[in-house]
Amino acid sequence: MNHSEHPNTAQTLSSDEVARYSRHLLLPEIGLRGQLALKSSRVLVIGAGGLGCPAALYLAAAGIGTLGIADADVVEISNLQRQILHTSQRIGQQKTDSAQEALQALNPAITVEAHTTTLSRDNALEILSNYDVILDGTDNFATRYLVNDAAGLLGKPLVYGSVFRFTGQVSVFDARRGGCYRCLYPTPPPPELVPNCAEGGVLGVLPGIIGTLQAAEALKIILGIGETLHRRLLLVDALTMQFSRLNIPHNPHCALCGKEPTITELQDYEAFCSPMQKSVLEVTAHEISAHEITAQELLRRREEFIIIDVREAHERFISSIEGSEHIPLGELAASMDTIAAFTRPVVFHCQSGKRSADALRLAMEHGISAQHLRGGITAWMQHVD
Repeated sequence: MNHSEHPNTAQTLSSDEVARYSRHLLLPEIGLRGQLALKSSRVLVIGAGGLGCPAALYLAAAGIGTLGIADADVVEISNLQRQILHTSQRIGQQKTDSAQEALQALNPAITVEAHTTTLSRDNALEILSNYDVILDGTDNFATRYLVNDAAGLLGKPLVYGSVFRFTGQVSVFDARRGGCYRCLYPTPPPPELVPNCAEGGVLGVLPGIIGTLQAAEALKIILGIGETLHRRLLLVDALTMQFSRLNIPHNPHCALCGKEPTITELQDYEAFCSPMQKSVLEVTAHEISAHEITAQELLRRREEFIIIDVREAHERFISSIEGSEHIPLGELAASMDTIAAFTRPVVFHCQSGKRSADALRLAMEHGISAQHLRGGITAWMQHVD
């Protein structure tokens, strides 16, 4: 989008806005016309988490006229290490409400639209269609493919970012010009190979670096200045503070932006990202929630269950369920004979439920009847202890 062609550049800036954006107005590449383009633009930030928080703050400060925030989660204390829109006083509040409060306090001149919902194939096109640029701050593959496809079908530029532990990625996708997330990752990796931040951790400042870079890309798209990361992937290593850039070739056979696209409507992305559906359904049937464990009076009848913690030793130092056994997931296969010999029901648990689901699949492959704790020790701490 070139600001010289923006349809609403006839509007003006107030005296307060001139003072607020004076450093932008001094830049020949932005100036008054560019600032008016920012004022009349609409940007949707999907996810008010580690990436969305810094991105939204800088977009609000820059004067984006309408900023949409989409998130269905509530603020938790574990978010505050990196999600800088939220505060200790707003724990338990919807993230969209917390974000809206912080962004309006920063810049009362902008409009903040809250979408307190889980993005799905049923609502994604409707929500994304109201914005000029989409910024993806999600943390799971199903939503990333959903957002990519919705943006591509709508012809919207998409600013992508992701973080894990000490590394991050940034890119810009625009299916209209050839090049989308599917060109980079045609198919999702197996779920067991992709731990999330709740499982693997993340350096708190890293989402700030990546989210701010995403905001910079969104501003360049709106202003029509500089070179964006379209068809390029920026890799950031915070441990060595090295930045590298890779070219992303356009895949002419891409299902979304190729010469003969096969994706003409949104798909079932949970199924797409979980190729072993039979295994997933079996695992779901053997889930147990913290509430259900309480109902079975596990706390008082602990001797009737064996709880196996499949996390690493350093994670148990932070928190653990009293009386639980410890067998890290990587050592579980070698311990199947021991587990099979248990005469009491087995319940696997990890931090958020992902690794314990993998442990359950492994046990089921060995003919062992077991369950896993849905939501992991995080859910246990919320509902039990």
